[in-house]
Amino acid sequence: MTEILRAEALCYRFPGAVTALDGLSLSVDAGESLAILGPNGAGKSTLLLHLNGTLRPQSGRVLLGGAEARYSRAALNDWRRRVALVLQDADDQLFAATVFEDVSFGPLNLGLTEAEARARVDEALAALSISDLAARPTHMLSGGQKRRVAIAGALAMRPEVLLLDEPTAGLDAEGAAQLITFLEGLVAGGMTLVFSTHDVELASALASRVALFRAGQVMATGAVGALLCDRAALSGVGLAPPILVDMALEARALGLIPDWAELPRSRADFAALLATWARR
Repeated sequence: MTEILRAEALCYRFPGAVTALDGLSLSVDAGESLAILGPNGAGKSTLLLHLNGTLRPQSGRVLLGGAEARYSRAALNDWRRRVALVLQDADDQLFAATVFEDVSFGPLNLGLTEAEARARVDEALAALSISDLAARPTHMLSGGQKRRVAIAGALAMRPEVLLLDEPTAGLDAEGAAQLITFLEGLVAGGMTLVFSTHDVELASALASRVALFRAGQVMATGAVGALLCDRAALSGVGLAPPILVDMALEARALGLIPDWAELPRSRADFAALLATWARR
């Protein structure tokens, strides 16, 4: 696969000598869905802020499309057009009076005409199924609606990479499921997705690859189906396998699931495995 983003030996400390990134290196391939998985304080959000140029490393570097990223105003504008970030708290991202104005901010700052910007906004709002909210004041939105508006604002830039910090935080089960389905569609359409989470269930449902973080370092990376079955690796960052995977591992240990069978990532997958065993 073609690499689109790379962090090389990033170090970053917040005031008070609080280490957030400690020589961290990680690559992102075009078209993949990468889950950055780890406990609170592991450096997940700080890395995302480096990957779109919001923070500048105190040492190390970020590469975009194989070239070292630069921090001039023009370079940052181009970088953020290519790599969009959606923050965990949508209130930190929404600032315009109405939804339409907020989503149109990015396209207008690209120098597009009003007609071109409007077309992008209409497209993004339709993609998130929130066209009916275009005239709604942003302060009158629910938490789930704010999250969708923030993502629409990012999509209106037509980025190559979409970064999301804890994308389902604060959403109810239905809202989270709808968002996962939408994000799966983006990846199927060729979008590169990188998201931070401490939710192993979300990583299992959405990611193709996982990077385990602890104390500002990458402890392990691997395909989601392999790494989320690795109890030792997950325990090393204070996590455990998703409940379905954990149950399937126990079933495998009891001989109910053959060693060669792929472990489930959804309730439907688990039900199919059980049905196969029941027919034996």
